[in-house]
Amino acid sequence: MLSDQSLEQAEWSVMITISVCLIVKDEEAVLARCMDSLKDIADEFIVVDTGSTDQTKQIALQYTSLVYDFKWDDDFSAARNFSFSKATKEYIYAADADEVIDEVNRRRFLDLKRVLIPEIEIVQMYYTNQLQYNTTYNFDRELRPKLYKRLREFVWVDPLHETVRQEPLLYDSDIEIIHMPEENHASRDFSTLKKTLEKHGTLSEKLRQMYARELFIAGEEKDFLDAEKFFLFLSEQSDCKIDELRTVHCILARAARIRRDTDAFYKSVLKLFAVGDPPSEICYELGVYYMSKKEEEEAILWFYNAAYETTPYLNLKYKEEYPIRMIAACYKELGDFEAARTYEALLK
Repeated sequence: MLSDQSLEQAEWSVMITISVCLIVKDEEAVLARCMDSLKDIADEFIVVDTGSTDQTKQIALQYTSLVYDFKWDDDFSAARNFSFSKATKEYIYAADADEVIDEVNRRRFLDLKRVLIPEIEIVQMYYTNQLQYNTTYNFDRELRPKLYKRLREFVWVDPLHETVRQEPLLYDSDIEIIHMPEENHASRDFSTLKKTLEKHGTLSEKLRQMYARELFIAGEEKDFLDAEKFFLFLSEQSDCKIDELRTVHCILARAARIRRDTDAFYKSVLKLFAVGDPPSEICYELGVYYMSKKEEEEAILWFYNAAYETTPYLNLKYKEEYPIRMIAACYKELGDFEAARTYEALLK
């Protein structure tokens, strides 16, 4: 990792050049907004279309002639790799059509172009406003790799027992990328995940976590039931880590509650308490379970635990917002409308 001071001291007479690579499908509502925010930064745009039926390609052609068709095969990595293969500039910026860079961050990006030293191979930028648009990522602001050196140089290091440096040199910038999707892509993502499971029989650790997060952010009952078999398989693996057990049993508890299988529901709940620090999501599940049995006072206890005594693991809204709304609903069922209004006021 190189320091900010190293960047500030660099004086390069020529800016780095950047290929902005996008993969798109039916993005006519947002594509121009994205490309307008990047047109002063990009030295070339590479747009890879995976099967648009709207005006996406026509909009892209207003900014670049480098528009390519790519047959979609439920593999975003394959499409990204194809887009990168068409790039010709020194660095590649991986963009999504529903992203925007505002004026402040556009200037930061242009400053970065002027001072970036060639040793840096990856620049991380902040992804922001995730929760506002109900997307999969469980954060408001998080660093993500966005700018990549197109051709990497291999360098020998260490004066003795020399070896080739394998880790890329990263720089954490202060640039913020605003994610502003027009709609939630959960149904598309669930379909892709199911096809990946059918094809490969498993998912990477990263995709397993993303699958679980998306289920608790946008999943419907059918999505949880579809996912149950895979997460049950994971729960039976001897090398399943504690963090992953929390993910797995949150999913299994929800699926069991949907199926009204009390034994399976409590089996997952108790395992989460056994490993310690049960997440807000599981306390919320207990609240919903008791509410379904018309035991509102018991439900309030668990919703309160979700809101104030525990930490969310998959979706931040399971702390405070969701359980507080349910506490208010419970008090209404009990006829305590004053208490209900008190909790409803916390949501405003």
